[in-house]
Amino acid sequence: MGNKKETITIYDVARESGVSMATVSRVVNGNPNVKPATRKKVLETIRRMGYRPNAVARGLASKRTTTVGVVIPDISYAFFAELARGIEDIANMYHYNIILCNSDLKKEKELQLIEALLEKQVDGLLFLGGEVTEDHRQFFSGANVPTVLAATLDEKEKDCPYVTIDQVQAAKEATRILIQEGHERIGFLGGPLTDPIMGYPRYQGYREALEEEGMDFDESWVRMGNFRYPSGYQEGKEMLRNEKAPTAIFCANDEMAVGAIHAAQDLGKTVPKEVSIIGFDNIPLASQVRPLLSTVAVPMYDIGAVAMRLLTKYMNDETIEEHQVVLPYRLELRDSTLLKEV
Repeated sequence: MGNKKETITIYDVARESGVSMATVSRVVNGNPNVKPATRKKVLETIRRMGYRPNAVARGLASKRTTTVGVVIPDISYAFFAELARGIEDIANMYHYNIILCNSDLKKEKELQLIEALLEKQVDGLLFLGGEVTEDHRQFFSGANVPTVLAATLDEKEKDCPYVTIDQVQAAKEATRILIQEGHERIGFLGGPLTDPIMGYPRYQGYREALEEEGMDFDESWVRMGNFRYPSGYQEGKEMLRNEKAPTAIFCANDEMAVGAIHAAQDLGKTVPKEVSIIGFDNIPLASQVRPLLSTVAVPMYDIGAVAMRLLTKYMNDETIEEHQVVLPYRLELRDSTLLKEV
């Protein structure tokens, strides 16, 4: 690809421009105390020579890197992709760069990533991951930089800052839609219960809704996949093949719900006439499948944006009125359920 170019320094720019290094520094940092003609000359020299300020050196001098570390379970899933977009947009607005890391919801990998980000001297951390364990808390408390949780919370340490929705209540309301339709056999299609975001809280909401309404619960109506379409299809098919199959299914996310819709159709069942199906998240896929998927609309972008804004307040010692934010969600009822409005 060619030889590595010689690094251009601030000294080279100052010499070529005929000004002091202090003047070049003021231009680079946007200091207004520079004559317009001088600023123009220095900027032209910078462009011509291809000078790039050394961010590492500037960070060492200011003890700030204007970089935020983000630990996210899986950027390939639409839920987290939209959330990451919210983070990045607000980070750009406040002139922060982000380092995005995929953890695959594995504790050891999460801890390794957190340690690596702290070694890179990030100014703050956003954690979107699995269960917050004592090991996580030790990393966060010893980090000397602020940490904000997004789309999750620490069940034990209630004072940890977070931005999320009420997952349990949202799951209860989704299940109640199926109860209101008159279904007596309501299934649940979910993922690992160790997942504190889409796993256990959404299962808990399903169980609580049934218990509060005095509904029957049958283990054969519960199937666990991995939140992806193929597992939704496979587990949905197994559930609906039973002689005493559910007539409605609450799915812990939209990918699995779409898989369940296709499984029902392949078994010759019509949705929602014979099987009502409701999902969770409201990813774009929900409005692309036929019938259109009823779902819980989670403000994914807003969770990321609000979490990033909260982190900037911590990093800049701004006044914070609300350290823990629970955002509203809504039920988006479409064509995969009989009810079309709450």
